Amino acid sequence: MAIIEPTRKDIQNSPAIKKYSSSLRLWHWVNAIVISGSLLTVLLNATLLKSRNDSPVIKSALQNAGAVVTDKQVNSAAHDLSDKVWDIHVYFGYGLAALLVFRLVLEFFQLADQKFIRKLKFAYADYFKIKKQRETALHEFSVKLIYSAFYLLLVIMVVTGLFLAFEDFFAPYKAIRSSVKGVHNFCMYLILAFIVVHLAGVFLAERKDSKGIVSDMINGGGE
Repeated sequence: MAIIEPTRKDIQNSPAIKKYSSSLRLWHWVNAIVISGSLLTVLLNATLLKSRNDSPVIKSALQNAGAVVTDKQVNSAAHDLSDKVWDIHVYFGYGLAALLVFRLVLEFFQLADQKFIRKLKFAYADYFKIKKQRETALHEFSVKLIYSAFYLLLVIMVVTGLFLAFEDFFAPYKAIRSSVKGVHNFCMYLILAFIVVHLAGVFLAERKDSKGIVSDMINGGGE
């Protein structure tokens, strides 16, 4: 897998630094926050708030306080706590869906040289046309393909997540709920892998010949 190391210079026009629109930068950082929040809720429910682990703790605390409770009541309380976190996860999912729509709409209104589709086409063309810098062209094209895969993962995550959130409205398709949930969970691990590779790529790029890409995503970059 190619490391996602964003390049700041076009292959054919090396002095030109890529720019990011304010809308794209806003989407990037808000999207990072929403995805991080969503993953955090999953982590909490898989560790600290796991019902099987929390039930004995809750039961012990209530008994020490003088309360008389049954295992069923304790398990119900533990599940309720976990469900509250899942509710937050759902809200993050709604936010992710809204951001995905925003990004798709934004693509139509971006300046020509800022459109992702255009960059992907140019990267593809450069790889087959440029012979002297074939390695650089391959890297650029590979990065764009990985970003394309990331956008596809977001679409799958949103679609499967909305299916699970509104499963009562999809009662006729209840039989595939387990499969949809499995796809949703699997895509989460792929997004985690993307985040790790992306951060590693940014770190390496900042240490090499693409210094300032983080600040570019904050201030938009310049000539």
